[in-house]
Amino acid sequence: MKTASLTELYEEITICTHTDLTALLPSGIQNQVGHFNLFDINNLFKNIQQSPASPYACRSFYKISLTIGASQVIYPNKVFDIKQAALIFSTPKMPFYWHPFDMNLSGKFCVFTPDFLQPLKSGVVLDELPIFNENEYPVFVLSDEQCIHAMAIFQRMQEELKSDYAYKYDLLRTYVLELIHFGQKLQPASTLHPTHSASARITSLFIELLEQQFPIETPQQQVRLRTAKEYADVLAVHVNHLNKILKQETGRTTTDLISERIAQEAQVLLKKTHWTMAEISDSLGFTDVAHFSHFFKRQTLLSPAAFRIEGNYQKVLI
Repeated sequence: MKTASLTELYEEITICTHTDLTALLPSGIQNQVGHFNLFDINNLFKNIQQSPASPYACRSFYKISLTIGASQVIYPNKVFDIKQAALIFSTPKMPFYWHPFDMNLSGKFCVFTPDFLQPLKSGVVLDELPIFNENEYPVFVLSDEQCIHAMAIFQRMQEELKSDYAYKYDLLRTYVLELIHFGQKLQPASTLHPTHSASARITSLFIELLEQQFPIETPQQQVRLRTAKEYADVLAVHVNHLNKILKQETGRTTTDLISERIAQEAQVLLKKTHWTMAEISDSLGFTDVAHFSHFFKRQTLLSPAAFRIEGNYQKVLI
């Protein structure tokens, strides 16, 4: 776990809320495996005069948010404009940004690290759950009845965090799982039956290895693995075998998947940083800016400069 990400989360929230850090940390958390916390969205933003970017950008922790009001969820190649209550799941594998439009926005969100659920010994592997599938966009518009149900789970979480019950974190783990299963029931049935073959396992390992390269957080950070052979070597399989499996499981070649993910990260860096083209190009492992520009245009049909100015997000109205 990258603890710097949680540190950054708390630093930004203390600035937003003018709250001392000790007031934000849940009691007894230092005695627990992993980390969990819950925040009220309305309280978080009540002291902010202008609509800010999300102070909890997804990094090394997972997040489940219930938002009520107008906001926007921005993925590298898709934007969701939310007009009503929504349940949003985020994972370190899928970079995204959240922007509130309504300063009266309400709701709650919880953050937790993967090892927080380990004491359950339930066999749950977060990244193998359909709700955290890197090919999905887990943003669900809720009916009034569904919103009430989700809010009730968050309220039980809040009550337990304030309690002095010795086993409250065991209860909180079950509430997190309850939210996850509630969200999965909102998904199409076709996404809820993952395969567990050897091919699927290698595919999962490849995707995990690919995502470990990201996000790129400083100009000095560089993508370590760039080619299909480099990934195959780390996974201890022949590159042709890896390509065959990925083609079978995803319909895409190894090179296609690598290129697509690098292009996604390039879009995030172009939109969310002020880094120079040379810095972005170098971080993503390109030999020069010309090579990066040619690659980016082949992937998105726009030059990096044009994308930075005009944007290439696909709007999805909800």
